[in-house]
Amino acid sequence: MTRRPDSEPRPVAIVDIGSNSVRLVAYQALVRALTPIFNEKAMCGLGKGVVTTGRLPDEGVDKAIKALRRYRALCETMGVDDIEVIATAAVRDAKNGTVFLEAARDAIQRDISLLSGRREAELSALGVVSAIHEPDGVVGDLGGGSLELIDVQKETLGKGATLPLGGLALMDASQRSMREATRIARKAIADAKPLEHLKGRTFYAVGGTWRSLAKLHMRQRNYPLGVMHHYRIQTSEAADFAELVEHIDSEALEDINVVSAARRPLLAYGAIVLDEIIRRAKPREIVISAAGVREGMLYERLPSAERRIDPLLSATRELEATFARAPGYGDDLVDWTDVFMDKSGIDETEDERRLRHAACLLSDIAWRAHPEYRAQRAMNIVTQGPFVAIDHPGRAFLSLAIVFRHEGLDGAEGLSDLRTLLTTRLFMRARILGALMRVGYLLSASMPGVLPRTRLRICDRAATLTLPQAFADLASERVLNRLKALGKLMGVDARIEIGS
Repeated sequence: MTRRPDSEPRPVAIVDIGSNSVRLVAYQALVRALTPIFNEKAMCGLGKGVVTTGRLPDEGVDKAIKALRRYRALCETMGVDDIEVIATAAVRDAKNGTVFLEAARDAIQRDISLLSGRREAELSALGVVSAIHEPDGVVGDLGGGSLELIDVQKETLGKGATLPLGGLALMDASQRSMREATRIARKAIADAKPLEHLKGRTFYAVGGTWRSLAKLHMRQRNYPLGVMHHYRIQTSEAADFAELVEHIDSEALEDINVVSAARRPLLAYGAIVLDEIIRRAKPREIVISAAGVREGMLYERLPSAERRIDPLLSATRELEATFARAPGYGDDLVDWTDVFMDKSGIDETEDERRLRHAACLLSDIAWRAHPEYRAQRAMNIVTQGPFVAIDHPGRAFLSLAIVFRHEGLDGAEGLSDLRTLLTTRLFMRARILGALMRVGYLLSASMPGVLPRTRLRICDRAATLTLPQAFADLASERVLNRLKALGKLMGVDARIEIGS
């Protein structure tokens, strides 16, 4: 067993006994921006046949108990003492659920919380709140046994509802008839109260089956990002794709290999449920959330002050503290660009501001790489990192701003796919920020304490950099040339002034 000093952050883990899979996720610490350190699932199919037989299948029970024993051993190996174990629809609905829970407790050596459908909906919604910036819509968590629905507006939750429409449950109830599955889903969804006010808002899709559908959709679009969290699909496109999946053998679908073999039989049932939700409630868009019940449980445990921390800025600040050549420079750059934006009269939304702050904190995290590969290394961290509270256009903005910072304002020539995710306004903001960061780096060598004593703003039709007399020797032709590149973007001249 690994032991840590009492002063070090202590890891936490969630064991989720679901109707289709039993999963262990261990996190580095209980903080606002969670960092998974281990993630494993066993496809046990506990919910298979529960609708028709009323019992958890023996094979599934055996697999689940073996998985739980392994997870106990893994947690001991990792030194994880803080472990929460939950069970959901299949266990609560099965006649032999109580007997299974006794064996499961013995295997994992922890108490197990058997969640009600309403509690499961609430935790799933809290997971979305923790990982989506100011959500507004309805969360739908589709598991193997049930579908939980709940309205969410920022941090305000509605009353949760649970429907017996999980993939395994729907497969059993319909006896694998797509027509019957559609009839069952349509009838259940017609009476679902959380969907009554979804029209024109966002449907947040949680759960492995919907993530698999989204992964397949991404591959067929040749989508430029691989991160599933906050993948957005317009409603009409989602409905067309769901209908396609409903009526075609999953093995015949192009790129089906991106979906695990265990998930493929459930794709059509997930597509049926999504299609019926779209027909009934007419949301504006579908957004995939990789965060759900597990993340919701941990978010609920945080003090209220920590809940209010922006997880994007928390994660980027942690990266800066770990990888920057001089931690603290990122905050200097944040303040320096704040003044520039304010004094230059450039309007900025709150979301644009937080993206700019995140980019500043990430601006120097790749300095250890060879200069030719710094942009690529930093971009890989941004496009593939486990950030939350940022959508895909936001990731594209951060990526392009950092590429511009390292390679100059023509450095994104090979990134046309990422550019398609940005509006013209955001693309231009990425170029301006990249130009600002290039000036700041050359002026300060990414050392804290320099930028706060300088000032950069647009005034009298010029980008004017003012240095104190003590920093006069930092002025150079290279600094002026980078200042001119910024001025050209802004349609103004450039000059360096030395103050008293």
